[in-house]
Amino acid sequence: MAGGFRVLHLVRPFLAFLPEVQNADRKIPFREKVIYTVISLFIFLVCSQLPLYGIHSTTGADPFYWMRVILASNRGTVMELGITPIVTSGLVMQLLVGSKIIEVDNSVREDRALLNGAQKLLGILIAIGEAVAYVLSGMYGSVSQLGTGNAILIILQLFFAGIIVICLDELLQKGYGLGSGISLFIATNICENIIWKAFSPTTINSGRGAEFEGAVIALFHLLITRTDKVRALREAFYRQNLPNVTNLLATVLVFLIVIYFQGFRVVLPVRSKNARGQQGSYPIKLFYTSNMPIILHSALVSNLYFISQLLYRRYSGNFLVNLLGKWKESEYSGQSVPVGGLAYYITAPSSLADMAANPFHALFYIVFMLSACALFSKTWIEVSGSSARDVAKQLKEQQMVMPGHRESNLQKELNRYIPTAAAFGGMCIGALTVLADFMGAIGSGTGILLAVTIIYQYFETFEKEKASELGFFGL
Repeated sequence: MAGGFRVLHLVRPFLAFLPEVQNADRKIPFREKVIYTVISLFIFLVCSQLPLYGIHSTTGADPFYWMRVILASNRGTVMELGITPIVTSGLVMQLLVGSKIIEVDNSVREDRALLNGAQKLLGILIAIGEAVAYVLSGMYGSVSQLGTGNAILIILQLFFAGIIVICLDELLQKGYGLGSGISLFIATNICENIIWKAFSPTTINSGRGAEFEGAVIALFHLLITRTDKVRALREAFYRQNLPNVTNLLATVLVFLIVIYFQGFRVVLPVRSKNARGQQGSYPIKLFYTSNMPIILHSALVSNLYFISQLLYRRYSGNFLVNLLGKWKESEYSGQSVPVGGLAYYITAPSSLADMAANPFHALFYIVFMLSACALFSKTWIEVSGSSARDVAKQLKEQQMVMPGHRESNLQKELNRYIPTAAAFGGMCIGALTVLADFMGAIGSGTGILLAVTIIYQYFETFEKEKASELGFFGL
């Protein structure tokens, strides 16, 4: 343990220089929390639209296209890095603590402060590293085209945007707002994408004349302009390579299914050993690890895509590189899409017709998705401190016992539910993602799952805050 503390103590000299949001010295009223949350979201949205000053170009295929949905990033803007630095630093620290490489006693205030400081410092270093890597890799044109001054300016813009995101997340986490910045920005990014695909007024010429990109606007436009109304409806519902009404209805259906599943839980009764008659409950949800399996799965797949694309561009004739993935540029989106190798098989089939034509691809994708989400879910409970052993320890520290069970049997009883809920819940999340992808839901199955679970968490937080406020006023 002492060794672990020494590792954390290395952060102490940097604490004075790290940007920090002070803890609230009073109870923040609910209305004020909503205002702070809205302001944080407004700052994020402004940064997502603010173009980077000094870039040469952002044309061509986007190598990070597959990551943007979960990283809340926007290409060519100040928010290019999105929440990457903060998510990556959080996952790394969580893994280090979970694997006991760094020992932290959460009951000691100084340990918690050092851990937060270490996570923040790592996030800032990742932001600098990624900003430098983006510029040197030619994302905005070659360094010789940009010039040294512009290159440094772009790195500084990305770095300061990274610090803004870290501070906004800390502001919400420390009780000034609702939820966390990471969740808020991911959900906003996905919902913005869905709304745009539904109501976008942009016109695109795909060989059938000018069409509106937005599915709803295209529906009305086709009904008004076409004389054959049945054909117009068929086109609006089933048009290819642009958002259609069927995609929109599939999105709504998946939203409703996920919300329905959110209510599935097992409630275990607990009571206090000391305070006689004080009853409580410990709910174990079906989605025990929430959206974590899908975030980890997306991060894994996105990184595999990125590495595969880079290797394929340089060594497309190599057998092992082709085994990892073959890529070609889509004539519709302009993005590189996998057409062979492992990258192709772990990508969702583009339609039901594609499924029927390539049943092995569909089967491989389903098995991979379900097993990966279940595995990530089971692993996450171990490293995040939410396993049966950790929960039993927390309940014992709070002097809580389960009626009808000995204190020594607490972990055994929790073991009957928690690992099953984690693995089966992870599989359910994987299955819902597959369903959304096969139905062609807007924003991908991953995006919708993330958006719904985050919005549901916000709804629960909102209700809890409202209830505590009413209780606070004695109503």
